[in-house]
Amino acid sequence: MSAAWQVAQRVLCVRLDNLGDVLMSTPAIRALKAAVPGRQITLLASSSGAALARLVPEIDDVIVFEAPWMKGGKEITPEENERVRAEIAARQFDAAVIFTVYSQNPLPAAYFCYLAGIPLRLAHCRENPYHLLSDWAKEIEPEGGLRHEVQRQLDLVDHVGCRPVARRMSLQVPPEARRRLERLLDAQGFDATRPCVVVHTGASAPSRRYPGEYFAVAIRQLVEAGCQVVLTGSVGELAQVEQIRRRAGVPTLSLAGRADLAELAAAIEQADVVLSNNSGPAHMAAALGTPLVDLYALTNPQHTPWLIRHVLLYHDVPCKYCYKSECPQGHHDCLRRVTPNQVADAVLSLLPQPALPASWSRSTTQGRAAEAVITLQRRSSCAD
Repeated sequence: MSAAWQVAQRVLCVRLDNLGDVLMSTPAIRALKAAVPGRQITLLASSSGAALARLVPEIDDVIVFEAPWMKGGKEITPEENERVRAEIAARQFDAAVIFTVYSQNPLPAAYFCYLAGIPLRLAHCRENPYHLLSDWAKEIEPEGGLRHEVQRQLDLVDHVGCRPVARRMSLQVPPEARRRLERLLDAQGFDATRPCVVVHTGASAPSRRYPGEYFAVAIRQLVEAGCQVVLTGSVGELAQVEQIRRRAGVPTLSLAGRADLAELAAAIEQADVVLSNNSGPAHMAAALGTPLVDLYALTNPQHTPWLIRHVLLYHDVPCKYCYKSECPQGHHDCLRRVTPNQVADAVLSLLPQPALPASWSRSTTQGRAAEAVITLQRRSSCAD
């Protein structure tokens, strides 16, 4: 590690994407914090990333910024832009680390940090950034191969001598969130004797959403097999969740529109299995050690579940890795051709064996899964 980075006490980490992107940066943030005793980490993040950051013990403070150069960012006034720049400048950060996916340009954020007077600035970069970055790792993706998003960010901080302390993602559930969750579930008749499956049906991009009518059929099968299903979602997803519950036609519980992010984390933590699209809750499950069935739309290959026992479900398609928020072909086959039977089978296969309901026949579900050998992809990794 260079002498300048060895004495950098106040570090600004820039991650302006969504919740899951912040979570996948936490092993690198942990490495940054542990490298220098007493180092303080502030995160510059979108509002969704900032909400997650408050559950990450390695992050000491958060500045919210809906950067106009980011997907989902806002068109802001020069006055608001200057307000955020001035706030960053006033904190006199010693260094900034800019986390991006390979398709993002780090230079707008680098210039922002440059204007704020941060002397050390690190990022992946495809071209020579000259004075905008004091330290930079040459961008090798995708031409040089693709890395998991967690590994990409670990490689970035390794460039300035910050070695991994632990490779698992970091997320901490506050005790009071567990208590609030218990009250929310008890009010709906939660039965702790039944295996609990948390189901998250939403995703920010339409291309990553499994069809709601398929979710309903899978949920019905899980409840009929003896599971207790708890659905989650934001206020904006409440109508969709309620429609899925009606279609399922079986008793389910719902936290949609009722639980905050900390309570969602508590629900994921106490679940036996999580069933989710490739969205923030899937990465939360990986961080909290909860087995996961990930309905993994083939929009990109870098965001698979990290270091957790899981099953990936998708249908292999020739148009995979399109990186699109909307299916460019219009057929959505990478998810639509995954059947509800496969989904239910995958969830049941991950239940702890003592928790398996007596009504579930392993021979029956194995027979159904055998028909889907192409579309059912299993992965398992439990390393620390």
